[in-house]
Amino acid sequence: MDMAASLGQVTIRRIQILGRSGIFLFVSFIQVFTPPVRVHRLIKEIEFIGSKSFLIVFVTALFTGMVLGLQGHHTLTQFGAEALLGSAVALSIIRELGPVLCALMVTGRAGSAITAEIGIMKITDQFPALEMMAIDPLKYVISPKILAGIISLPLLTAFFDLVGISGGFLVGVKLLGVNEGAYFGKMISAVTFSDIYGGILKSLSFGVLIAWISCFMGFFAQPTTEGVSKATTQSVVLTSLSILVVDYILTSLLL
Repeated sequence: MDMAASLGQVTIRRIQILGRSGIFLFVSFIQVFTPPVRVHRLIKEIEFIGSKSFLIVFVTALFTGMVLGLQGHHTLTQFGAEALLGSAVALSIIRELGPVLCALMVTGRAGSAITAEIGIMKITDQFPALEMMAIDPLKYVISPKILAGIISLPLLTAFFDLVGISGGFLVGVKLLGVNEGAYFGKMISAVTFSDIYGGILKSLSFGVLIAWISCFMGFFAQPTTEGVSKATTQSVVLTSLSILVVDYILTSLLL
């Protein structure tokens, strides 16, 4: 009976956290459309989440495309289908690797920083200070981060796709001698609007997940240095797992 009671308590606690996080996201998203709109806050968050992630996204995309070019060429030559290298690289990146790897990189770089920033604001009592100045903390701090995540991730994913395909081109065409016309011709004929649409939908979903979980974990972190450290670690782990789970769900729906 004690084991059943403990299991029930854990289940109820998890459901409460899930419900609280859902309300947190709903209220924060509603605040986006409530005046006054602080555009400078949104631009600042887009710069932090998007612009400052360009380097890590560029390096990840370039070497991902180059590895796909090497592996794809090695596999396709066994079947005499080297001309399909462009379509194989493009579809792999646009459908799956672009949105997922880009989201994981942004989670490690920006998501952890968002959780730590909000947790430190809580420790230093900045949220009560904002409330004393008649400023809603959710609207001033949380809502711009969520909207910036929704805007930044699709743009970063598109950049990732472009660099990744270019990396495959460098290895496949320039290094291994695949015909340039065949590389791009097969790619253009193979990639459809549904592939691009699926990648955009995934990147939008991952942008919401990163901003939502990072902000929630920081906002409800224990107001101690150890609590913020624990919340930051949990945020990265939970966001990464959520991205992989949601990626499978979206893939099964889009196929």
